[in-house]
Amino acid sequence: MAVAIVMEFEGTGLEQYDQVNRLMGLTPGGPGPAGSLSHWATMTEKGLQVTDVWESREKFDAFARDKMGPLTAEAGFAGPPKMTFHEVHNYFTAGNGA
Repeated sequence: MAVAIVMEFEGTGLEQYDQVNRLMGLTPGGPGPAGSLSHWATMTEKGLQVTDVWESREKFDAFARDKMGPLTAEAGFAGPPKMTFHEVHNYFTAGNGA
C-alpha cells in the first residue's frame, strides 16, 4: 500500500537539501529514486519540509536508512526529521493533459 511521509527538518535550509539531491544524482523535475511516486519540498518558518509518496513503507524505510540518513548527516542537517506517515487512498501520476 502506498504511503505518504511528511518530513520536517527543523533548522535545515534549501542549500543543504540541494546538496543531498546532488549527492544522490537527482535533478529538479527529474525521476525520483526507485519506489518513489512523488516528492516536493518547501521552506517553513521552522526549516525544510519534504512530502513524499512511496509505493510502500518498506521501500521508504530502506531508502531512508541506506541513502537519506547518511547523506543528510554528510550535508550537515540539524538532525533527523519529525516524520508523519499517512496511508494513501489515491494518488495521480503525470497525465496526458486532458
